[in-house]
Amino acid sequence: MSIFFRTKVLLAKIETTYGVDPTPTGAADAVLGKDVKISPMEGQDISRELDLAFMGAEPTIPANTFAKISFKVELSPNGAAGVAPAWGPLLRACGCAQTIVASTSVTYNPISLSHESITLWFVIGSTLFKVPGARGTAKVTIGAQGIPYIEFEFTGLFTVPAEGSRPTPTLTAWKKPTVASKTNTPVFTIGGTSLVMRQFAMDLGNQIETRFLINSESVMLVDRAETIDVTVEAEPLTTINPFQLAVNQTQTPVIVQHGVTAGSRITINAPLAQVQRPTGVEENQGIAEWPLKLIPQQNAGNDQWTLAIT
Repeated sequence: MSIFFRTKVLLAKIETTYGVDPTPTGAADAVLGKDVKISPMEGQDISRELDLAFMGAEPTIPANTFAKISFKVELSPNGAAGVAPAWGPLLRACGCAQTIVASTSVTYNPISLSHESITLWFVIGSTLFKVPGARGTAKVTIGAQGIPYIEFEFTGLFTVPAEGSRPTPTLTAWKKPTVASKTNTPVFTIGGTSLVMRQFAMDLGNQIETRFLINSESVMLVDRAETIDVTVEAEPLTTINPFQLAVNQTQTPVIVQHGVTAGSRITINAPLAQVQRPTGVEENQGIAEWPLKLIPQQNAGNDQWTLAIT
């Protein structure tokens, strides 16, 4: 009997105890994802390297097995001020704290300790792939005249897939997005200078490691190195000089706001982003553009960027 890939269902739920399946449900924990890909049994096949009397392939043993799952979701808030978005648990499992101010805001920022984890369920047909103990990394992308996304990649513990009943997903918490445009994305500045932006991407750059030892198996977030990549229209150097900023190792604020109504405004702020060497000048539609890379820096710690919904 054929299994149609279109039948896939994705669920995700924050774990109370690391690696213990909290049993996500279709009603409360469904994910409206795109481009979902799963590698359910990554790892190694260790050769036994036996001394046999005849030539032939060696038997192997699977080891260091883990699962990886990647997908992206639309960067669309809940629409009600002070209510966490449906993708909140996913960002929390990427080493981010979530701070809610009732009726006002929801803010995410990186943290260095006490990282949360999630269990992911991926169902295709009636086959259930459980991925407990998952932690990951993410990239926020905003491109002109396109849908903004958060791209996730999670690594979790391996469990043997099994047949079971299919959950019915409820997706009402996932709101419709708006395209990035002059109207819908009213703010983009570097160092307080408003620039014409084609593409913005902030990569959390989380280093995810599997740590499989005796009496302990886990997936850990051990380090991070955020980067911001933008493509902007070139300006006279009297307006902004990214080359001099790079020479001076200048740390400058980068701010982008998408959304204009209460509960739907997303503002990404990297207050101390170091400008790196510009790599060249590009041409698009006959207009000169700069591809720029910036590195968000810490001040007091865990404050190199915030993503706030107001």
